[in-house]
Amino acid sequence: MTGPVLEICVDDAAGLEAAVNGGADRIELCAALSLGGLTPSTGLMRLAAQTSAPAFAMIRPRGGVFRFSAQEMDIMRADIDAAGEAGLAGVVLGVSRDDHQLDERNLEILVNQAGAMGKTLHRVIDLVPDLAAGIETAVGLGFDRVLSSGGHLTAAEGVAGLNLMLETSAGRLSVMGGSGVDADNVGALLSAVPLNEVHASCSTTETLSDPQLLAFGFGGAQRRETSTEKVAALKAAILAATGPY
Repeated sequence: MTGPVLEICVDDAAGLEAAVNGGADRIELCAALSLGGLTPSTGLMRLAAQTSAPAFAMIRPRGGVFRFSAQEMDIMRADIDAAGEAGLAGVVLGVSRDDHQLDERNLEILVNQAGAMGKTLHRVIDLVPDLAAGIETAVGLGFDRVLSSGGHLTAAEGVAGLNLMLETSAGRLSVMGGSGVDADNVGALLSAVPLNEVHASCSTTETLSDPQLLAFGFGGAQRRETSTEKVAALKAAILAATGPY
């Protein structure tokens, strides 16, 4: 392994190709990154399973709060099955209660549905009032890693929280730092927090110039596109900061 694992989140076929070509070690596969990531289509899952980088599918049926109804839980269980049948390496999960505590009962249902697949607890943990308690819950449920910005909007702001989570995890799961991470700041982040995994989007913003598409509601004014160059630059910056190990 050369340096910390770099995971890139993508939400379409072009982004998947750009991430792999830029040197991503793992893919977080989503739809609608503008909403924080939703469950990708079965077709995109199958495409991702054919790439050289292992892909984890986001399992989230809609935007908004992370409390899900019984019907939505059924949808999520079916989507986990679809990810496994497509040949993906893992899934990305998160369920909370109204008070932002992790919903252990429903998370256990989803974890059991995933079986032997890899399991990441997403940034729902950043809303948990006690990050250390959140880590203990994640360990007890059998997650392989948590994706976090240390309870802040960005990983750079959440250094103290990330270090607390690393200390609490004591090697029982991996803490992956993400949110606002790029080639310009990853060196400072890794010098402040000894992360083994880093998560980023490495995207550029494209402005939709067709007014007719906007008028008909077929797209937002802007969308994000994964940049091969940004992925490669981030990968190089990680290696420059940490070196091979």
